[in-house]
Amino acid sequence: MFSPGTKRSNLNARKSGRDKPTTTSSSPVTPLTQNRRPLDDNSPIPNRPTTGTPAPWASRLSALARIPPAKKSDKGEETDPIQPVYVGDFPQVLRDEQSVLIQKHAPGNVPISGGMDKETSLTWVICGNKLFVWSYLSPAASKNCIVLDLPLTMSENEDVGKSSNDWLVCFINWDRSTNKVSPQCRSAGVVACNRKTRNLIYWPDIYSAARNEPVVSFPEESEVSFSTSDVKGTPTKLRQQNKLGSNVTRSNSLNCLIACAVPKTHHSHASVALACSSNGELWQFVCSPSGIQRRKISQDMLSKSSQGSDGGQFSGGRGYPRSLVWQSLSHSSDKANRQFLLLTDHEIQCFSIEFSPSFNVSKIWTHEIVGTDGDLGIQKDLAGQKRIWPLNLQIDNDGKVITILIAIFCKDRVTSSSYTEYSLLTMQYKSGVNVSSECVQPHERVLEKKAPIQVIIPKARFEDEEFLFSMRLKVGGKPAGSEIILAGDGTATVSHYWRNSTRLYQFDLPYDAGRVLDASVFPSDDGEDGAWAVLTEKAGVWAIPERAVLLGGVEPPERSLSRKGSSNERSSLEERKNLSFTGNIAPRRATSEAWDSGDRQRTGLTGIARRSAQDEEAETLLNQLFHDFLLSGHTDGAFDKLKTSGAFEREGETNVFARTSKSIVDTLAKHWTTTKGAEIVTSSIMSSQLLEKQQKHKRFLQFLALSKCHEELCSRQRHALHIIMEHGEKLAGMIQLRELQNMLNQNRASGAGTYSTTEMSASGSLWDVIQLVGERARRRTVLLMDRDNAEVFYSKVSDLEEFFYCLERDLDYIISEKMTDSVLFQRAYELSSACVTLLRTAMTCRNEDHLWYPPSEGLTPWTCQEKVRNGLWSLAYFMLQLVKENNSLDDTIKLDFHAHLEVLSDVLLEAYSGAINAKVERGEGHKNLLDEYCNRRDALLECLYQQVKDLVEGKLQDLGEAAEEQKSEIFGKLSSGLLSIAKRHEGYKTLWSICCDLNNSELLKNLMHDSMGPKRGFSYFVFQQLYDNRQFSKLMRLGEEFQEDLAIFLKQHQDLLWLHEIFLHQFYEASENLHVLALSPKDTSAMEIEAESFDTTIETGLVERRRFLNLSKVAALAGRSANFETKVKQIEADLKILNLQEEIMKLLPDGERQNISQRLLPPVDLIELCLKIQDRELSLRVFDIFAWTSSSFIKSNASLLEDCWRNASNQDDWERLYQASVDEGWGDEETLSILKDTILFQASSRCYGPKAETFEGNFQEALPLRPENSEQVTLKNMGSSVETILMQHKDYPEAGKLMLTAVMLGSVHSNTISIVEEEEPTPME
Repeated sequence: MFSPGTKRSNLNARKSGRDKPTTTSSSPVTPLTQNRRPLDDNSPIPNRPTTGTPAPWASRLSALARIPPAKKSDKGEETDPIQPVYVGDFPQVLRDEQSVLIQKHAPGNVPISGGMDKETSLTWVICGNKLFVWSYLSPAASKNCIVLDLPLTMSENEDVGKSSNDWLVCFINWDRSTNKVSPQCRSAGVVACNRKTRNLIYWPDIYSAARNEPVVSFPEESEVSFSTSDVKGTPTKLRQQNKLGSNVTRSNSLNCLIACAVPKTHHSHASVALACSSNGELWQFVCSPSGIQRRKISQDMLSKSSQGSDGGQFSGGRGYPRSLVWQSLSHSSDKANRQFLLLTDHEIQCFSIEFSPSFNVSKIWTHEIVGTDGDLGIQKDLAGQKRIWPLNLQIDNDGKVITILIAIFCKDRVTSSSYTEYSLLTMQYKSGVNVSSECVQPHERVLEKKAPIQVIIPKARFEDEEFLFSMRLKVGGKPAGSEIILAGDGTATVSHYWRNSTRLYQFDLPYDAGRVLDASVFPSDDGEDGAWAVLTEKAGVWAIPERAVLLGGVEPPERSLSRKGSSNERSSLEERKNLSFTGNIAPRRATSEAWDSGDRQRTGLTGIARRSAQDEEAETLLNQLFHDFLLSGHTDGAFDKLKTSGAFEREGETNVFARTSKSIVDTLAKHWTTTKGAEIVTSSIMSSQLLEKQQKHKRFLQFLALSKCHEELCSRQRHALHIIMEHGEKLAGMIQLRELQNMLNQNRASGAGTYSTTEMSASGSLWDVIQLVGERARRRTVLLMDRDNAEVFYSKVSDLEEFFYCLERDLDYIISEKMTDSVLFQRAYELSSACVTLLRTAMTCRNEDHLWYPPSEGLTPWTCQEKVRNGLWSLAYFMLQLVKENNSLDDTIKLDFHAHLEVLSDVLLEAYSGAINAKVERGEGHKNLLDEYCNRRDALLECLYQQVKDLVEGKLQDLGEAAEEQKSEIFGKLSSGLLSIAKRHEGYKTLWSICCDLNNSELLKNLMHDSMGPKRGFSYFVFQQLYDNRQFSKLMRLGEEFQEDLAIFLKQHQDLLWLHEIFLHQFYEASENLHVLALSPKDTSAMEIEAESFDTTIETGLVERRRFLNLSKVAALAGRSANFETKVKQIEADLKILNLQEEIMKLLPDGERQNISQRLLPPVDLIELCLKIQDRELSLRVFDIFAWTSSSFIKSNASLLEDCWRNASNQDDWERLYQASVDEGWGDEETLSILKDTILFQASSRCYGPKAETFEGNFQEALPLRPENSEQVTLKNMGSSVETILMQHKDYPEAGKLMLTAVMLGSVHSNTISIVEEEEPTPME
């Protein structure tokens, strides 16, 4: 629609051309209708396009001459950043057809029509009576072009040359599972309809064998008939309406066509298409392989025009509806209906079509965009407004934002000049409105303005309706939020909102490019749309980079863009200033400037890196010095010059040395560009170019070493030097990968492997990955769109990690479940070999050139990056699942599969090991990574080990009787590789299994000696396995050789530790552990479990504890340590308490005994239990328990001791005894004899008697018999002695003297013997 000012150089010539009073206008946008001549006419300028671009004032290269046959230099082609980029030419078959038609017809009578489909990424061109379809993503278009013949009945009565540009074409994508990265659509239908004749053609699937048999439908005569009554107004008024004669002839032509697939539940390969015509009709076409049904949708559903004739100047609603679009670009195949939007002259209408046999269409809602309410859209009848045309409607990928292209005819009241204002109206769905529901209220507002109206061109030349209605709108490309406007004269203009103003960028090619046929966007792998793609009439497909739009965009000029002149002419100085504005735009970061508070944010130069002048100068100097070194071999003063220039100031990828290294390995060769597509890989060019890069990179390293730069980088910029060395690794890996691909191609050509001899390299999985990675790189960098995928892959050496990223993301596409098992295995083998080749080559280079590398502490090699690890794991996991699902495989296949999975697992685990080590060296958290590593390691090793066992079993079956003799040899041979991997990566479970199956104790011991890990190595794992399997005797025998390791392990298993300590003659430690084990809360020991002597009887646990105590005593005596006597005494006290518990438990009731079971009760619990039972014998046993505890225990439990004395005083009827002593008059002998049987006497004798024994201290210290001063006993100090305790007894007032007598007699008489003493066990009991 206009040309950027930077493209014009001669202002005088431009001005003089504008001042000439000729009928040829100077507008770069909208030429007059009579001046729009067809291509290749007899104009003074040959091949003058029908665009509004005037003849150049300065000579320009033709569009075809701009197509670069090769890159200009090793650093890449130095292109103008605001120029479009060539992507690909037309397929050769299309070029041939154009040549044939030019020979048959006049050059100006061979127009073509074409378009681009965003969903399928397909391009179509109709030339003559043939329809050409290919993917605009692939540079090798000729390889995949599909040629469809239009039925002869469609064109036998028409002039082919004139009718080929009147077709509407839609694609139906049947393959919804197509991978996003794959440039090929594998199943698609085509609906083609002629605008004027309404002849309809349907190809159910152009990729099937029957694609040349389309279904044809012709309209009835009434459908294409035209009544002049549809056009209102007098001839004079029609002439005043800008020559509407052409509109009259096309008043019933179709304006738009959309189509979508019908769910398979109704029809197979069926679709429904909708078309709208200029006479207000909406048609429905149901297409299937069996036929096409045509139906006109009732006109009552379409609203009438709201715009008046404005004095008869225009007839309302003529030429409408203009545009159809699906409400959501993505559609689920299982939905029963789908909504679409229709644009009329004043409103947007939403309909729903049901996918039922009747395919009913119903209106859901309408929204007026041209009316009296400016908040709803555009306000009409304003001063100066004469007419408003909604021209085209588009919706974004999410189906939420609707953009409408608007043209407004205005008249300046001052100058009386007429002009057209072009604007974009952006609408969005109101919050809370359910757009998927068909229950919208009739008068409910569904849409609202997303942003104020964006004026694209304020004042442009007033055009006729034919030109206005030829304009089309596309949304979605980069920069984000930009739109592209396609005009009928063949121009394309990108509009984007930046820094609070609209910027326009015109797609501008020289005269021989022809018209712009259509535009679309390149897909992007980040979920957003990529750069704009443009289809030209003669120069193929081009791309508009985001950078070109941002740098080349200009503000809309405030002058007419018509050739007739401006309605607001300004001075040439102002014009020059405006036109040259784009050259002064400085790149900036993305800003948050937007039209409103919504989400329509316009970014700046996102992703365009800005480097300082110092960096540029340093890199230029480095390149010059390196170039001189290549010529002379000298590096005189290079280091000082580079240091002065600041070459050593940046680290990492931004370092100038790293950037230079990257440019060496990523150079695009001059003569790699080819039109042969996949055949490029069969030549030796790639291999030779890779070898040349490798040689040059080695020379670069020599330059760094001789100039002393290597030493500086090694000490100050380790990361940068590491990157440089990794470039060499990747380059070597790429060379080996190329050799692998050549070998696979040779095997495939000779019939080796799974594939037939007719299949070429494109059938291999490695080739598919190369294509996908190259395609992804081409999409990220528009400048590479004219290159072959394989060329891009083998050139972008520094991005080799993308190979593994592709495996992670697109493995389901590369190896599909639909393939046969043999093909699945073969393709998995190829990918495994490729991955192993790349990583092992890198590791080999690292080992051979280790002196060149900087210290590696904290640096993560590229082979250990997350992308690489995840890609390797994706492939390895697929192979794991593959072998699990195919159990009955041939032994040869199993052996090959095992070999590939084994080496793949090795490099994967090495990658994880390197990543973990780097994190540890940097001091970063690595627990999650370590857990992931362990889980994946165990899964891989377990699968490999299972395969080894299956292979061994198969071989043993073949051997027959001699199988057992050779089993160990076969198993050892097959498991040797797995054993090595498991040993390096601490696969202890696998090592243990191998040793057990081989029954090789020597191998086990050797591995235990060699393997040390974060958990004390393989020996610890073996000990744990033996312990868990209750093989304690084997465990203890291993301790003879692994004394220290077993001692560390048994610290957590003290029930066995004492045995090992006795073996080591550590008797004191064994005594301590036995003593602790005997008194531990656990009821059983490991030795009990192994001997299976565990019994549920009460005595079992206590007997075992007595044995531990006796063993502890023996060990203490054997150790003879400094304090062994105290230790022995303590053990004997514990033995006595244990004996007391046994005796006490015999006296307990059955219920209490069952509750206690075989638990070892603490002294406090045992005493409380005795007090609770209220038994005479038990009341006396509590004093024995106190006697064999420590003095600290007695003091800390003094209150419990007092309770024991209270309980003892209650065991006898002291009132009865007192009454008997009074009645019978007891003497001393009789009193002593009777009191000996009381519990108080016996308790006093046990605690305070002459022969009373205690472990430590005595009872007198904790609780004396009587207070020191008995006269001072009061209620305040009661409980400080046995006497004061007795004073609280209920019988003390009468029998107190008798109670004290019993206590005092017991303390001086020793004729009682402790029960414990009577049953003293022997030391070895």
